[in-house]
Order: sequence, then C-alpha cells, then structure tokens
Amino acid sequence: MDHNKVAKRIADAVGKDNIVAAAHCATRLRLVIKDVKKIDQDALDNDSDLKGTFNANGQYQIIVGPGDVNGVYDEFVKITGVEQASTADLKKIAAQSGKSNPLMDLVKVLSDIFVPLIPALVAGGLLMALNNILTGEGMFGAKSLVEMFPQITGLAEMINLMASAPFAFLPILIGITATRRFGGNEILGAAAGMMLVMPSLVNGYNVAEAVATGKMPTWDLFGLSVAQAGYQGQVLPVIGVAFILANLEKFFHKHLKGAIDFTFTPMLSIILTGFITFIVVGPVLRIVSNGITDSLTWLVTTFGFIGYGVFGTFYSAIVITGLHQSFPAIETQLLADVAKTGGDFIFPIAAASNVAQGAATFAIYFLSKGDEKVRALASSSGASAMLGITEPAMFGVNLKYKFPFFIALGSAGISSLVMGLFQVMSSSLGPAGIIGFIAIPANKWVGFFIAIALSFVIAFTATLAYGRSHMPVSKSGNRPANPVVTEHEAGFEVDAPVSGHLIPLADVPDNVFSTGMMGKGVAIEPSDGTIYAPADGEITVAYQTKHAYGLTTDDGVEILIHIGLDTVNLEGQGFESFVTQGQKVKKGDKLGTFDTNTIKKAGYPVTTMVIITNTKAFNDVAVDKAFDNDIQAGHQIITAIPKTSDSAVGAPA
Repeated sequence: MDHNKVAKRIADAVGKDNIVAAAHCATRLRLVIKDVKKIDQDALDNDSDLKGTFNANGQYQIIVGPGDVNGVYDEFVKITGVEQASTADLKKIAAQSGKSNPLMDLVKVLSDIFVPLIPALVAGGLLMALNNILTGEGMFGAKSLVEMFPQITGLAEMINLMASAPFAFLPILIGITATRRFGGNEILGAAAGMMLVMPSLVNGYNVAEAVATGKMPTWDLFGLSVAQAGYQGQVLPVIGVAFILANLEKFFHKHLKGAIDFTFTPMLSIILTGFITFIVVGPVLRIVSNGITDSLTWLVTTFGFIGYGVFGTFYSAIVITGLHQSFPAIETQLLADVAKTGGDFIFPIAAASNVAQGAATFAIYFLSKGDEKVRALASSSGASAMLGITEPAMFGVNLKYKFPFFIALGSAGISSLVMGLFQVMSSSLGPAGIIGFIAIPANKWVGFFIAIALSFVIAFTATLAYGRSHMPVSKSGNRPANPVVTEHEAGFEVDAPVSGHLIPLADVPDNVFSTGMMGKGVAIEPSDGTIYAPADGEITVAYQTKHAYGLTTDDGVEILIHIGLDTVNLEGQGFESFVTQGQKVKKGDKLGTFDTNTIKKAGYPVTTMVIITNTKAFNDVAVDKAFDNDIQAGHQIITAIPKTSDSAVGAPA
C-alpha cells in the first residue's frame, strides 16, 4: 500500500476544509467532520485499499487495517494539516462539535450525580421494605410480626435504622457525587453535606411545621434574620451547594498559590458556600424542590388513575430519551416526605412498564422459532426486564421490531391506570419489576399484583397475536447458536491467544469487527489477562497503547489481536507489552498482559478479537471450535485454508 496516495485519496474524498480533528487506533482513521454530507462516499467505498467506513458517536471512521493505518495517518496529517488528537481527546472534540441539548445536558448531570448513589439507595430501600414486612399489619395476620413475636423488636429497630440512614443523610452522599461531578473536592462536598444536616438545625422534615407555627429559630447576621433550617431529604438544594462549592474551590485554586492555596482554599470555599447556602440558595431551591414534588403530587391527586395511565403510557418512551435518569431525584423527594405525598407513585408505574416490555420480549422469543440468536437475546433480556432492567429488552429486541415496543406502551398505560385505581404507591425504593411488591405496603399488594398481571398478559398476548402476521423474516436464517464444527481442508493453524469463552465475531458490538470489514475470525471473552502468540511469526504491529497486536505468521497469515473495544482511549493504562515491532516470536510466547478490572472500571468491554486481516488471500477461514464454549490459550481455533497452488499464499508443507 502506498500510504501517501491512500491518504491523498481520503483527503480529497473527505475535503481538507471539512475536517475538524483526526486520530487513529489500531485499525482505522477516526475523524471529526464538519458536514458528513460533503464526503464523497462513493470514492471511499470504491477504494480498493480501504476496508470500509462508518459514522458513529460524532466520529467518521475509515477502516485501513493494522500496520498501514499508522503510515496513512502520518501522511494524512501532512497533507491536510489537520489538528492531531488522541482518541480520548477526539471523543471530547466530537462531543463539543455536536449540537448541545440543554435538557439532555441536565439529564446527564443528574445521572452522573445519582447513578453512583443507586447501590446505597436501593440497599436502604430494600431494608425499608424488609422493615415494612416486619412491622406492617395485615401481611401475616391482624397483627404485625413484631407484635406477634416481640423478641424480634430489636431486630426490626436495627433494620429500620440501617434503612433510614441513606435517606436521613442523603445530602452528604449527594454532596460527594455532585461536587465530584462539578470538578471539586468530594471530601469538601461531604463536609458541605454534613453542614446541611447538623443536629443543631431544625430537621428538614419539620421545617414546614416550624415555619407555620412561628417556632423556626434564626441567626441574627448583622441585622439579617437567617433561618436555622436543615435539609434532610432535600435534593436540589444540595446540588446547588455542590455547584457553588466546586466553582469557589476552582476559583481559589487558580488565584492562590502554594502553601496559601493548600491552607486557605478549603476554609474559604466552605465558609462562603455556607453563607450563600443558608441565606439565599438553600431557601430558594427548597421552594423549587418542594414545588416540583407538590406539582407532581397535585397532578396525581387531581387526575387520579388517569394521571397514572398517561404517565405509564409514556414511561418507556421517556426511558429511551434518558430523561428517566432524573426520576431518582424526584422519587427521593417524594419518599423523604411520605407524610405529605403518600409515597412514590413513579415506582409502581415503572414496575408496570418494565414488566410490559419484558412480556413483549418473551412473545418475540416464541415468534422467533429457528433464530436461536434472537431467542437467546429475547429470553435473557426479557428476564432482565422482569427484574427492572429494560434497556436490553427495549434496545436489543422491541425497538428492533418496533411493534412490540408500542404494544408494551399501551399495556403499561392500562396497567398503570389500574395502579391508580387502587392508589398504589411505594414506601421505599426497590427493583421496579415483578418483585417490586417488597417496596409496596402490604395493604396495596392486591392492586399491585393485579396491575402487574394485566401488564404481562396484555403485552404478551397482543404481541404474540400481532406478531404472527407482522413479524419480519429474520435475515440471519436458522444459524444455530452453537454451530457444529464441520470438516474442512488442511491449512494454516491459528491458536487462541487468550483463555476465555469463544463467541461469534458477529456478536461483537462494533461494526468494524462484526460485519467482517477487517476479515474473518472469532471473539473471546477473556477469563484471564495474558496474551500469547497464536503462531510462529513476526510482530508487525505493537502499538504504544498496548491494546492490539499484529502478527504475520511464517506461512503468511496476518493476524490481528485486538483487546477490548475502544480501549485505545485508555492510552496504555491497564496494559503491559513484552514485544516490539519486528520481533520474531514462537507460538505460545507471552506478548503482553492486561488488567480486566481496570478496563471494565473505565467502561470498556474486554472482548478480544482474533482476526485474519488478509482473509481474501485465502480460500476460506474456518472456525475449529464450537461457539459458546470455554477454550484455553494455545488451543487451535482458526484454520486459514489456502487457495490453489498458484495463489500468493502457499499450501502447507
């Protein structure tokens, strides 16, 4: 490949003035483009030196191939003078180049704040549900379990204490995550949260009563009367406090230096945040926060079961947009003031909606006879939806066929309406699915179970009935999930470079690999973190990021080993390499290692691809092991079957 000529053709097709920034990974050029419509797509599609293109996440990606992509990128930069960036920087540039959506930006902020808190809130919610079982009347008789068995009173009290802690001290938790989100010191954020729930303040749950009765104590601040009000159970005020604190801290870090910065920045940040909070921000945001919850409560109270039904109909559609990530803030507020709100009405609606999506997915399982891949996905994602996690069901199955999703919307609306008729509300957070009853007071179980049953039956039967005449024929045919390995001609053997679970390349969630643009091969879900040479040969690619290796065997087979998806963004973090480009290796030699935990914590899959990048040089590339089985490094998994004797690649000796 002439790297200069290829780079020039790409530059001409893309347009030099149409490029914002460029980077590359192990296999492809990654570009941020001003206007994709200006690209001469036909020229790129018909370029014999390129393997394909696709546009995703604000990046236009051109697949060149391992080894050549470096040279093409270097020439491309020289020709265009484009801004060079790392893949991580390119991701940021792509995000900044896109159109900003203030609403989605807000949702993203709320998501970043509350998602880390979900384990604590769910733990507290489930413990609260357990306490409800122990202390609630009517579950196991006229009396509660505590009344029937007084010896468990201490147990119930301890559980109640544990359940209440995350909600009573919620401002501290939010102070940590929100301050971190806004770029400040999370420990200072925790201190600010503690400041808002000090025992010397009027408890946040009693503020309204104290104000109404005229018993609210105040500070006299140079003639200004400041209420000594706490913020237990509040959400928005704490987020506002964290925002102020983080920005004050960054301001002082910028303008104070050395020991002065170290000594005085924390104090100045806290004291100014405290004054601003208790005088202005806290009271104002308390009013806003209470206004939101009061409005929602009014909506449900005013319109009753109709409000339930409307909300339930659109709940899954809201999930698609990501706006549901803001609901924990509202739900927490509803639960924090149960005496006024009556509980959380969002939770039972979410449970009905999730069950409906799961039921529709199960119907697709029965409609997809012969397509084991779809059936496997439908069964697992349907079960997940039943337990409250619907994204796999919605995005993986229902939205693919469209009609199951919309049928589920209607089913959820009907079942949510029934929830409203029975006035079902949760008294805690929990799994929003069929086991969500543990978060529902016992006297509302009948209404909950009737609604859930309706949600399942309607969604399942309607999807099944409609799908029998409208289900599209699968393009994947009847490919079995675990294909039987057939006999094939002799060829050049390639071993597994890592131990793990063998899966089809088509199941990898990256178009470059799954569509075979890079060539035929397999994927492995690693069970350890050591990469070995799959054959004798020469290392042709050994990137500084250490996430990919290219090896050309002594028989002319070009092998790409790519560890994880988008792991180039880690820039070598979590990886170690023991080889260099041009080095000769023997089958079984250790090429490198990777830390699975580091990669997963960064949000990247560790799925490892093994691809024959010069597939076209062979008659076929056969898979020698059945998919969905565990394999060990060093076991033969691929055979490259040579063409006739007059081909460029010779036959095995």
